[in-house]
Amino acid sequence: MNVSTNHSVKCMFALAGLHDVIDPEVGLNVADMGLIYQLNFDEEARQVNCLMTLSTRFCPMGESIVDGVTNNLKINFPDSDVLVELTFDPPWRYEMISEEGRNFLNR
Repeated sequence: MNVSTNHSVKCMFALAGLHDVIDPEVGLNVADMGLIYQLNFDEEARQVNCLMTLSTRFCPMGESIVDGVTNNLKINFPDSDVLVELTFDPPWRYEMISEEGRNFLNR
């Protein structure tokens, strides 16, 4: 899992929470799926910025997954605003799945 961040401790805490957000089509959480690219924390502005992707541009569950990520970050960082941005650059690839995720998927 390669997530860019400006605060490693808060990033680890956020990713632990994001293990509860499941891609319903795959059954794997968004963190191990490799959908989270960046988590930055602006303490002065009290804002959490998340840059993430989906497995495809046309993921039928995309809105639900983004809502799940947003809500999970709001729960774990209640004193901060949460901004989740989608990107498809770089596009998601199977190789982005963590070792734990691959073990879960038995691949």
